[in-house]
Amino acid sequence: MSKVSKKSLIASTIVGILAFSASNIASANVLKDLQKTEAKIFKTSQKSQKKIDNIYEQTQELLAEYRNTVDEAEVLKGYNDHVQRMVDDQQANIASLQKQIDYVDTIKQGVVPLMYKMIDTLEKFVNLDIPVNIDSRKDRVANLKKVMADSNVNTSEQFRLVLEAYEIEAQYGSIFDSYQGELDLGDRIITADFVHMGRISFLAESLDLKHAWVWNNSTRAWEELDDSYIKPVTDTIRMARKQLPMDLTKLPIFAAGAE
Repeated sequence: MSKVSKKSLIASTIVGILAFSASNIASANVLKDLQKTEAKIFKTSQKSQKKIDNIYEQTQELLAEYRNTVDEAEVLKGYNDHVQRMVDDQQANIASLQKQIDYVDTIKQGVVPLMYKMIDTLEKFVNLDIPVNIDSRKDRVANLKKVMADSNVNTSEQFRLVLEAYEIEAQYGSIFDSYQGELDLGDRIITADFVHMGRISFLAESLDLKHAWVWNNSTRAWEELDDSYIKPVTDTIRMARKQLPMDLTKLPIFAAGAE
């Protein structure tokens, strides 16, 4: 090989190396650009992923709120349905009570006149019956008349008092009792012991145990008994007061309404 050729070869080699070096430098620059671009893309991707994550979290929160809202709505609907059923039942009860009130008003229209008739009948009965505890019985009838005129006493209470008076009167037919009171003999009034066996016999005895009387409901007067009845009457009074044991005794009888 000639010297020139060797130089040329050396020159070509140097040029080649320079070209290769230049190529490597260019490649390095491109790589750096690619790396920068990739870094930018990665950074942008991170931001995008963060946004996506935030949006996902918000979506999950909204979904949870929606589900809670739906659940609450269902609970409220169930409660509202329950309340509505209660309201419907209450309205039905109110309607029923109103019908009962209307019915009570209708009953009152018939009960009030009935009570007046019952009081009049009771008054006549007391006046015609044997005069056992006559003052308290007459006072009871008078009180019933006052109650009927008292606006502060409702109809049910008035009716209760009338029935109570009838029950008390009915008890006089079975009570064996003795009490002390005033005996009206027409020409004089004395204090005496009274005893009655239901309405079968009504007797009185002076406090000195010397006189005894029996009520004759037909004549509406007291009839004095002979001395043979004084001890039986005394014993009867003591038995009624539980001062003697119950025993058989002979007593005069004038049944109510007897001739």
